[in-house]
Amino acid sequence: MKRVTLNKIASVTARLGLRKHAVLGEHIPARAGTVVACRVLTSKNTYNKLEDVHGRQVDLRPGDLIAGALGQRHALHGYSGVVPERVEVGDHLHLLNMGGVIGSGAEAVPGLGPPHTLEVLGSVLTFAGLDRSGGKAAHIADQAIEPLPLSGALPPVLVLLGTSMDAGKTTAAAAVITGLVQRGLRVAAGKLTGVSLRRDILQMADSGAAPVCLFTDFGVVTSSEDNAPATARAILGHLAESEPDLVVLEMGDGLLGSYGVQSILHDVELRRAVSCLVLCAQDPVGAWGAQQLLAEHYGLQASVVSGPVSDTPVGRGFCRERLGLPACNALLDPAALVDACAVGLGLETKLEVSR
Repeated sequence: MKRVTLNKIASVTARLGLRKHAVLGEHIPARAGTVVACRVLTSKNTYNKLEDVHGRQVDLRPGDLIAGALGQRHALHGYSGVVPERVEVGDHLHLLNMGGVIGSGAEAVPGLGPPHTLEVLGSVLTFAGLDRSGGKAAHIADQAIEPLPLSGALPPVLVLLGTSMDAGKTTAAAAVITGLVQRGLRVAAGKLTGVSLRRDILQMADSGAAPVCLFTDFGVVTSSEDNAPATARAILGHLAESEPDLVVLEMGDGLLGSYGVQSILHDVELRRAVSCLVLCAQDPVGAWGAQQLLAEHYGLQASVVSGPVSDTPVGRGFCRERLGLPACNALLDPAALVDACAVGLGLETKLEVSR
């Protein structure tokens, strides 16, 4: 065992309550979620921050000792990597995202350059009680929220679905949450798919949602086609337990991504829970294609379109004339987006009473 003082602790480990004085082990289970300590070896001017357990974006510098978790990432506009088959002290791995997900095989990305290179120092150990003679490699699932079954009547559920990364889902979610909370409704919110990063649900919390959670809170570093439906049920069950007026759920990545959006939509129970669907798209082709996929494969219909396609009158006109859907920009006209969502959720009467 080796003792080190960590400079930064990544948000992927937030539920573990790690302290900066850590004890490390040489045995490192090569599986997603294992918590490892690493030394930063590189210097970067872009994508050079780590989200800590408080949600702060902190700079990374050569020599920093950080704690993160092994995991994979398949990003369209970022670094992609996998969990190595073996991990040993002294190995060089890559920082795949700002949430502290660590893996191997990442390549340089235009505009971002190569990823940070990390030297593995060991697994971060946890101990039972006051016993310091042993210890086990920490895993993010060690303090995960216990899943609850979906039972009884669920509140109305609003889902934000995008055509890709950075399609405006979180911006739209924040606008809708803010508007509904200001009108007197209690909103709970969560993120169903993606790679561990608390930034989006923290923005939802800042907008007035409570409680908030994401898949990481249930022991998942990266959502996938295999784990996404079960995790989505756990998130929805946890949020519904607080008896909010509605639940807002964001699906990270895009409709055709690899993080499990399609497997959630294929799940009959989860699909039936959706009361209102907000489609966030980059452009008219994406909006049209997503609407076709939703109708043909899942029998779903969006209630409103948002995202960059709604930035201009041309895009809004396309959605209205070709898709038969209102297009409401979350930045230019958030009130219209809130109104459209209220109609989709069937909450118009409740909002009138709250006013």
